[in-house]
Amino acid sequence: MNKGILGRKVGMTQVFDETGKAVPVTAVLAGPCVVVQKKTKENDGYEAIQIGYGEIKDKRVNKPRKGHFAKAHVQPKKVVRELRLADCSTYNVGDEYTADIFQAGEAVDISGISKGKGFAGVIKRHGLHRGLMAHGSKYHRRVGSLAAKGVAHVFKGRKLPGRLGGVKRTIQNLKIVKVDAEKNLLLVKGSIPGAKGSILLVKDSVKA
Repeated sequence: MNKGILGRKVGMTQVFDETGKAVPVTAVLAGPCVVVQKKTKENDGYEAIQIGYGEIKDKRVNKPRKGHFAKAHVQPKKVVRELRLADCSTYNVGDEYTADIFQAGEAVDISGISKGKGFAGVIKRHGLHRGLMAHGSKYHRRVGSLAAKGVAHVFKGRKLPGRLGGVKRTIQNLKIVKVDAEKNLLLVKGSIPGAKGSILLVKDSVKA
């Protein structure tokens, strides 16, 4: 990873390109982020930076976190993430950076927590087919056979009902359509995991 920034999902809209074609985009409020800590090979065994994003009331910050931010002379932040960058030498504790580290046309990978949809059956969760809907079938949306004959356990990896969503997902190779440096907005082509207001990590694409 060469660069990355934390942001918040605003929602989806559309913009028009030079030919007048409508392009579906997701608006991301990216930054400003501040460097809270810098890790080095000498002290920590690896190089990374720790960044903070989002305002938070002082009364909602416990004493250990207050001390961590005070050591860096930085106001407490709501979200803290660590980025292992290829080159951390250009960053220093207290530095603040915004969405203008990216440019229109760049490819990015975006990670977020997908929408939680609660407990779901195999048809909704895994896309399995249902059985016959005739009255006598007695098999409509059920799981089906769990194991081979004579096996006294369920095979690992069997598709079963369970919790759907609410997990980390990364969409790769998304194109940045527009960067609004004044409003710290990134307009990214396509959809992004998560609900409106959820926290996202935007980083340069590994496939670019």
